[in-house]
Amino acid sequence: MKEQRRELVRLCRCAVDRSPWHLGLAVVVSVWSLAWVVGQPFGAPSPLDVVAAPVAWAGVPVGWLEAVDAWCAGRTGWLAPVGGLLWAMTTARRQAPALGGWLAVMAAAESVGYGAVHRALLALAVFLAVVGLASIPGRRAFVVDRIALIPRDVGRAAATALALSAVVPLIAPGLVVAGLLRPYVTRPPRPRSERKEDLPDGIGRALPQQRGPDPVPVPTSSRPRSG
Repeated sequence: MKEQRRELVRLCRCAVDRSPWHLGLAVVVSVWSLAWVVGQPFGAPSPLDVVAAPVAWAGVPVGWLEAVDAWCAGRTGWLAPVGGLLWAMTTARRQAPALGGWLAVMAAAESVGYGAVHRALLALAVFLAVVGLASIPGRRAFVVDRIALIPRDVGRAAATALALSAVVPLIAPGLVVAGLLRPYVTRPPRPRSERKEDLPDGIGRALPQQRGPDPVPVPTSSRPRSG
């Protein structure tokens, strides 16, 4: 249980461990996707409807959004499986595919509605199933000089991709909650890193070389040579 909680904390930290511009893009996609998902029980708005509401409230013309909506109708449904495959490409060091997957799914939703999420998840599940089956022969493989699919590593990569893709809509509210609670949370003290000169011999620095025994002098004969 402790290891699972530690892994969850690690993934949450990975989700916000981005460059400033990348984090800003993640927040925009997070707000947009969360508003779209939460709004499904309340009239099932399309992703562009979610954008049109605040734009119209600000007094900005929304005719261009209506034109985009009319063009997307019936043309973008194929992007749903693409979004699922982009989710499958997500890793802890490469999280841009998770954002691209959500943008592709929301673009597909302009044609097929919220079913785009189901199609994306189906494409993701089929891909993971194929990779999982392909990894079965490599369960006893030794990765020495060739690339191999190992079931344990495939499962770990799949869990990471699913978690980092599913957490995208929660990035923005998570940052807000973390910012509100940060002044009130007591953190445990961090262990100070000890200097190398303060460490005992053998830790952080090399041991002095030990000299061997002094060579024994060879006695020389004091008798005069004959001849």
